[in-house]
Amino acid sequence: MAKPVLHRDDPDKEPLVGNVKVTRQDWLNVAMDVLVSDGVERVKVLDLGQRLGVSRSSFYWYFKSRQELLDALLQHWQDTNTAAIVTKAEAPAETITEAVCNFFHCVIDERLFNNPLDFAVRDWARRSGKVRRILDQSDATRVDALARMFARFDYPADEAAIRARVLYFMQLGYDLAELNEATTDRLRQVPMYLFCFTGQQPLPSEIEAFGAYARSATEGEAS
Repeated sequence: MAKPVLHRDDPDKEPLVGNVKVTRQDWLNVAMDVLVSDGVERVKVLDLGQRLGVSRSSFYWYFKSRQELLDALLQHWQDTNTAAIVTKAEAPAETITEAVCNFFHCVIDERLFNNPLDFAVRDWARRSGKVRRILDQSDATRVDALARMFARFDYPADEAAIRARVLYFMQLGYDLAELNEATTDRLRQVPMYLFCFTGQQPLPSEIEAFGAYARSATEGEAS
């Protein structure tokens, strides 16, 4: 069967496969689920099609190859996880402690930062030199954004760079440890973390605002 490539320049075009509409985003979503749960080796076109209940011809409506799908997954990861950290680091703030609270939005809110996806990409990077280089570049972009955040509040360049590295890589280690602390416990510790990361005491209003955001972002986790 010939691959239907006539509409490849229209990624939102939805082909009919039997009586089921399958979009490009459907393929990306199921591929991302498999990447997170089973690793990149299990991201196979035939298996993904079986999960979606469609033939492989639907896949080739949107992607030239499995590699193009993998590249799209990496781009999605950069456009979401890396972009979220950069955006939050650049967000307006009156104090450095408020700025770090903005970064903490990524830590507490899975709508901003998909932590399982981040670790799936890190695992993938152990098997691919190309992905390793992309990951290293992404980490550097994130740390640089945080360093510039500290520099905005008059930290010397060297100190800003080190504080950024401590903040970022400590968070990676925390997530890797899977401590699974309750939200109430994490919120109680926020003022102490902020002091350690910045050398400044946070304002009560900043702690209150971050607590309200965190409770809103995590209210559905227990359900």
